[in-house]
Amino acid sequence: MASNTKTTRVLAVSNQKGGVGKTTTAINLGTALAAIGEKVLIVDMDPQGNASTGLGVPRETRRITIYDVIVDGRSVHDAAVPTAVPGLHIIPADADMSGVEIELSQADRRSYRLRDALARQGEDGSTGYDYVLIDCPPSLNLLTLNAMAAADGVLVPLQCEFFALEGLTQLMKTIEMVRQSLNPSLEIQGLVLTMYDRRNALSGQVAADVRAHFGEKVYEAVIPRNVRVSEAPSFGKPVLIYDLKCTGSQAYLRLAKEVVGRERRRLKSLAAA
Repeated sequence: MASNTKTTRVLAVSNQKGGVGKTTTAINLGTALAAIGEKVLIVDMDPQGNASTGLGVPRETRRITIYDVIVDGRSVHDAAVPTAVPGLHIIPADADMSGVEIELSQADRRSYRLRDALARQGEDGSTGYDYVLIDCPPSLNLLTLNAMAAADGVLVPLQCEFFALEGLTQLMKTIEMVRQSLNPSLEIQGLVLTMYDRRNALSGQVAADVRAHFGEKVYEAVIPRNVRVSEAPSFGKPVLIYDLKCTGSQAYLRLAKEVVGRERRRLKSLAAA
């Protein structure tokens, strides 16, 4: 069921280490949230535009992109395009995004462009979203800062491999810096373990270490290494559309239920306070 509240939860899907399943998580968590009745917008903030490709939005059809929203002030409503998944929209990205840093170097509120655009959505009578998932680039730049300045929380995909915790340390420093300078209410929404291989002792060890260190911030749902998850983007489909019954799809559905469950508990505690 979709939540009754009209507030939108904005989550930056971020990890400064590349290849951790960040875009895959944004696409498939967004799809899974839509599948359980939430209205979802994915914002593709990565100049590579992989989230757009993975959701079947060809480059030649990306007429209004996140670049137009951030640089030229186009509305979220104008830029958001429906996907093949009911209830799931995406604001696509393309290579123009690479120039944002230079173009906005002297701009007013340069780090708040996305936040301001999301705050304006709905003013034109269009319906709002339950969740906005921002697929961040794997680096600390103006695009990542815009995402974190706009977000309520950061959702961190963490690969179950030896160097996983190394990249996490850098991300924690970034989140703390954003809290101090741009967005004091930013929190870690949760960490999701990705590319988990139960046959590999190291995967289990990394998972245990992360849970010992971060406790309840780590989602119970674990995303396994799964060939169907890897294949799906080349068909321009989320894995839940490509193969609903595979272990990867089922894991993302469990994750979506956990995300919604956490959000409901958070709203309940706020109401009780």
